[in-house]
Amino acid sequence: MTGVSSTGKFRIGISACLIGENVRYNAGHKSSSLCHELFDEDFEWVSVCPEVAIGLGIPREPIRLVGDPNHPQVVGTRDAAKDFSAPLREYGSYMAEHLDDICGYVFMQKSPSCGLERVKVYQSAGRPALKEGRGAFAEAFTAKRPDLPVEEEGRLHDPVLRENFISRVYAYIDWQQLLGQGLSRGALIAFHARYKYLLMANNPQAYREIGKMLGTLKRDDDANEVGPRYFSQLMQALRRCASRGTHCNVLQHLSGYLRDALDVDDRQELQQIIEQYHSGSVPLVVPLTLFKHHLRNHPDPYLMQQAYLHPHPSKLGLRNAL
Repeated sequence: MTGVSSTGKFRIGISACLIGENVRYNAGHKSSSLCHELFDEDFEWVSVCPEVAIGLGIPREPIRLVGDPNHPQVVGTRDAAKDFSAPLREYGSYMAEHLDDICGYVFMQKSPSCGLERVKVYQSAGRPALKEGRGAFAEAFTAKRPDLPVEEEGRLHDPVLRENFISRVYAYIDWQQLLGQGLSRGALIAFHARYKYLLMANNPQAYREIGKMLGTLKRDDDANEVGPRYFSQLMQALRRCASRGTHCNVLQHLSGYLRDALDVDDRQELQQIIEQYHSGSVPLVVPLTLFKHHLRNHPDPYLMQQAYLHPHPSKLGLRNAL
């Protein structure tokens, strides 16, 4: 269950080198100014270096992936007889179970222990395989925690991927808080109602499929059986990033709720701004700001609760670059 730390902040896991700890093979770090900027104010770091945790020293011989890209070994670069595959995978499974109060995880990219994707897998001749692999620790960790939002630090420099990851982190927090209050049929339906348009923007097909799943709910006991499946499908669906087209589709749906409340000029202006966003002339924050202005003047309880309109703190400015 995701909890609040003694500092009043939610906790997020991270590769220790990314927050400036000197744990790399060369006794250095890869401190990420972006991670500090994004998370320091609202989250508490839970730093992990699996290589140090399994007993490798600082400094140490570098390691790399070798063999089958689908299930590579992790060995020393100078002494391939040193096989760290099992310890790293066991530690990944262990930490996945014990870090039960985090709401996300940022991994170090291209690492043979922590990389989520695109990690080189070397063959006997010393050349990388055509297919790339995943770090042993990260692979084991994510297999145990498939619903947890995870991302690589390098990918967070892409504004679309960055906004998507933070949105998933706050959706995860929201769900854990719901579980803490108790899951019921009404609570599950209300949760889905809040995430309806965020889901529509990210994954229209999953939006339709997940809605059908909730149609099977008849009583509160059903929520305990359907709830975990619902949330797993929701988190997988939200991994897909919204496009300008799907954002515009959602904006048009939301605007429809205010059609009768707005005069002709206001409706035309809103449509023009949405079209400007669709063409790439303005960022997403522009039509959203205008829509929220109209929503404040014409409050609608259903719209005001939508996670799509506030998936993360506005102070982060994540939609300014979309």
